[in-house]
This record gives sequence, C-alpha cells and structure tokens, in this order.
Amino acid sequence: MSNTRYSELGAFLRSRRERIRPEEVGLAPGPRRRVPGLRRDEVAVLAGASVEYYTELERGAGSQPSDQMLAALARALRLSRDERDHLYRLANRPLPHQGGTTSHVHPAMLDLLTRIDGTPAMVCTDLHTVLVQNPLAVAMLGDLSAHHGRAASFVYRWFTDPASRQIYPQEDLAPQSRSFVADLRAAVGRRSPGDAEATRLVDELLQRSPEFRALWADQDVEVRRDERKRIVHPTVGMLDLNCLSLFSEDNRQRLLWFAPRAGTDTAEKLALLTVVGTQTMRPDRSDEPIKDVPLER
Repeated sequence: MSNTRYSELGAFLRSRRERIRPEEVGLAPGPRRRVPGLRRDEVAVLAGASVEYYTELERGAGSQPSDQMLAALARALRLSRDERDHLYRLANRPLPHQGGTTSHVHPAMLDLLTRIDGTPAMVCTDLHTVLVQNPLAVAMLGDLSAHHGRAASFVYRWFTDPASRQIYPQEDLAPQSRSFVADLRAAVGRRSPGDAEATRLVDELLQRSPEFRALWADQDVEVRRDERKRIVHPTVGMLDLNCLSLFSEDNRQRLLWFAPRAGTDTAEKLALLTVVGTQTMRPDRSDEPIKDVPLER
C-alpha cells in the first residue's frame, strides 16, 4: 500500500476515533480526558489489537491490516456501511461479502449489544453466522466468531459437526434441529430467488447430512423469534434460558440475548460465570507487533 494511502487510512481512523464518546461504546467517560473522543488505547482494546499496532496505523506505518482487523476496527469505531467500505478501500482490501464473519454490523445493533449487561448476547446473520458476541456470550458458548468459510454458520456446524451439540441436553437435540431447519427455510425464502450464499449452504447440507435432508423435505417454515434453550456449561452446570431476537430492517441480521428463565437458578449461575468465565473477544491478531508504548491521557 502506498504511503499516501496509508496516511489517508490513519487520518480517517483518527477522525472517527475523535468523534465517539466513551459512553457510546460502554466505557466510563472519566473525570479528566485530554483528548476528544476515544483514546488510541481504548480503540485498540475494543478492536482486540495491540496499542502499538493501532498507533502505527494512525501514524501511517506498520503492516497492512487483515480483513478481520478492519472489521473489528469498523465495529469498534461504530462506522456506517459507507464508512466501513471506505476503510476497506483505503486499506486496499476487497469489500467483504455480506454474510461472512467480516460482515458490517449496524451501529445501532452494536450500541444495543454494548448496553446489554449481565446477559449473554450476540449479533448473527440470518444464516446463523455469528458476527460479534459480548464477553458473557463468549464465556457461555465459546468464541463462535472464530469459525470461517462454510463452518462460520452455526446451522452448518450443527448438522455436520457433532461437537457443536455437546452443550445441549440429549433430549433437546431433535427439537433444536427442527427449529434450525424451519428458520433456515424462512431465511432462504426472504432472500432473492437463487441467492448464491443461501443456495450453497442448503445444497451442501443436503449432501452432507441425512438428518437435514429429511427435515428439509418436511417443508416446515418458522422464524426463531423466542424459544427456550438449555445449555450445559462445564463450569456452572445447566443454564435454563429464554432466547429472544431483535431483527434488522432487512431481516439479514438479528440480535440474540439469553435471559434467565423465572423460577430457576440461572441468574445466579450467570453472575458466577461473569466472575469466573468471561474473556475478551479477540479477533485475528496475526498483524499485531507486541511492544509497550505510552498511553494517551
């Protein structure tokens, strides 16, 4: 990438960083701040990057950021779709296709996700590709955004990888399978006829999974809006939850959050998980040099 292009990338990141108030991304504003908007170290934490690497990006130096890092920066800085596309062009990267793990998440959904505290929550696509999770969702389910390619879709892994079902009670597997297939058929129906991404996913599942093939033939259609989920966590045990959904205007993305069911001890177990099991989501870190640099004040 040319020095001029890199300089423009740094200037763009800096301008967007200075426009965001800490409280907009779930950070405490603090009594004394010498810089407008976010500090560089705060953006680095939100994006899962080292402080030095992000600092070098703003200065127009360092290695070219990966697609995963650009997606993380776009989310950390609450970029609009047009701003996200501009960021990719400045980095000389092709625009990601909508539906993959680097898909743009609407800033309003990210804002809601940031404000959901004490409850596992995440944003995924209509084909069940997880785009971003809050720390408690990572602690409960693992980092579901770490998968790539076809396996990025949880519904694909559900029917092709038995390990994806291990945290569910045996008696819940059949109802979950039927629900996944009915929801997928609804998603495929909402998309344009012959949509390549949805068609490839369904075709591969029909080839690889006899269970999926039998359920698909039933022609069931039902959007997963709210349902009961029981999850067996290795540390805190059985979690009994209501899984609720909020959909984007085009129905391509949904915000999922998991609320404890009344009359159970799940709320106490989630509180325990907050203490013993949470971890920060970490996107691709292959482009991060590791050094200490002074922090902004």
